[in-house]
Amino acid sequence: MDICSKLLEKFAEQNSRSIYEYLQRFGMYRPNPRSRRCFEELKNDDIWTKVEHIFQRYKAKWNGPDIPVYIFPIHERRNIFGGNSEGKSGVSFKDKMFLFLTPLKKGKELESIIVHEYHHVCRMTRQKKNVENYTLLDSIVLEGLAEHAVLEYCGEEYIGPWCNYYTKNELSFFWKNLLSDHLSAKRNEKIHDQLLYGQGRYPKLLGYAFGFYMISQYKSKQKNYSDKISFLLPSEKFIIKKEY
Repeated sequence: MDICSKLLEKFAEQNSRSIYEYLQRFGMYRPNPRSRRCFEELKNDDIWTKVEHIFQRYKAKWNGPDIPVYIFPIHERRNIFGGNSEGKSGVSFKDKMFLFLTPLKKGKELESIIVHEYHHVCRMTRQKKNVENYTLLDSIVLEGLAEHAVLEYCGEEYIGPWCNYYTKNELSFFWKNLLSDHLSAKRNEKIHDQLLYGQGRYPKLLGYAFGFYMISQYKSKQKNYSDKISFLLPSEKFIIKKEY
């Protein structure tokens, strides 16, 4: 909580608890011996230097904004991904990025979470749209594009497991019966998070899974797909209805 009190200015908030509770949704640690050990391991692994190196590479590649990156130990069982975070998670804003980590030993694991989260930052910055006005469609597209950036720069081995949760027929069913009627739902509406994250009765990480599928379908039809398109194209342009 003391750490979050130092973030009040960054969030224009007056309540550090609300910041902490929000970050916990994405993997923010709870103070305990396990998180302390994780912190020491991250420190011994020189994680800040590694993150800085990768961040600067993609900042140059994408001509992205220079933002602060905050790194904390992860609480793997207390986040929206449940047991599927694979030792890494994050949340991004236009002006800052948070990474929740364990020491990552495998190839491009660290790079994959930075690519995913920083792609969010770059798209949100280029779109010039107030994030508070983002719709479910905006969020689905945002997640799908970020995971395709992981596919492009890190390889299929590093994409999120949700990319393969459902068959094409299942995703088509979900689009017609669950998603298509709620695409305009705003972030502050309950149904937005229920469908995006697959909460309650909805399929697990539904919005993430469909986002990856949606961008796959778009790329199969539009051979001129590029990083620039992924940052600049409005969300509505990625819909190819006949494919769903």
